[in-house]
Amino acid sequence: MPQAIQAAPAGESIKLGLNYPSSGRYKEQGLAQARGALLAIEEINAGKGILGRPVELLTANSASKPDKAVENVDALAAQNVAMLFGGSSSAVAIAAGKQAAKHDLLYFGTLTYANETTGAEGHKHMFRETYNAHMAAKALASYLNDSLQGKKLFYLTADYSWGWSTEESLRTFTKTTDTSAHPGVRVTYPRPRDSDMRTALEAARDSGADVLMLVQFGDDMALALHAAQQMGLKDKMTIIVPNLTLGMAKSAGSGIMEGVIGAVPWCWQVPYRYDFPRGKAFVEAFVKKYGAYPSSSAASAYNIVYQFKDAAERAGSVNTGKLIKALEGHRYSSLKDEQEWRAFDHQNVQSVYVVRSRPRNEILQSHLHEDFFEILAHLPGNEVAQSLSEWHAERRAAGRALALE
Repeated sequence: MPQAIQAAPAGESIKLGLNYPSSGRYKEQGLAQARGALLAIEEINAGKGILGRPVELLTANSASKPDKAVENVDALAAQNVAMLFGGSSSAVAIAAGKQAAKHDLLYFGTLTYANETTGAEGHKHMFRETYNAHMAAKALASYLNDSLQGKKLFYLTADYSWGWSTEESLRTFTKTTDTSAHPGVRVTYPRPRDSDMRTALEAARDSGADVLMLVQFGDDMALALHAAQQMGLKDKMTIIVPNLTLGMAKSAGSGIMEGVIGAVPWCWQVPYRYDFPRGKAFVEAFVKKYGAYPSSSAASAYNIVYQFKDAAERAGSVNTGKLIKALEGHRYSSLKDEQEWRAFDHQNVQSVYVVRSRPRNEILQSHLHEDFFEILAHLPGNEVAQSLSEWHAERRAAGRALALE
């Protein structure tokens, strides 16, 4: 059942519902979301709240299971939340977002990278705060394509919506759509066994590939990287993890992560590298409160709470229809450079960063031992996001309307 973990100080509160995994293989990403949301609410309640009312956070554990996430939406809606947010699995976000629409509530996706979330499965009640697989893959390909010339790639992919769309986007942008030349396997999701991962890695080893596209997330990525290290694959193959978070890097460990390349929508190094004052203030407040650096998961939840606040104040209301109008096409700068809630698909168009994990000794010498990521490249959102025509093509292929409903 939903729990109130940040009560409002006084008065009739505006309730926000966080549908996140506090257990299961993505729990670290879930905890980061809860921490980011709580920090934002603490700051907002220290001021004037939202529309002069205090804010309260209700949470429910999705355990990264779509059916459980749907039940949570119903329970949170019964508690009169003004909006819902959460993720850490695209299957969860898609299912929960559809259920939120039945209650006429907004659903903000935090960690949900599958193209379908704002593509084939998109609807007017869903807003995705983070980037999608298309954006991450295009950024990675832009950085990697020269070095991939003549290389054989092997895809080891989580067998669900995020994994499928990520692999498809990566193959498209790296020109590795020929599966006989660039083979791959899919690994059971959720809860792959160690033996499942090792069997897949043996296929990667035996393929003779130069590059391992490790399309895994959360603890599953850490499991795969540990097995790859034990099998000696890290010495033989370049390993690319298309979607990284600080929590994932910490779970895998500094030695295991060394040299791994991936993409992030944000990491705590970004505001210092590019001088974004509000981003620096967030990082420092988070470290002071929690004794750890914020991941992109935390930043996403923090941003969502503030974006809800700003939309409500522009609309003068928490009415869902008015909030949708206030969000569509809105541009803002928060923890990094300018972002936009794009009107036609509700995708947040934003910069993408290509990163590589630093050497182990550098990480261990850094403050809190959490300086994992070296930023290799920064690509603006308008260069990597789907175009309207590409979005229309995805909708047509899925038999969906060419406008959000």
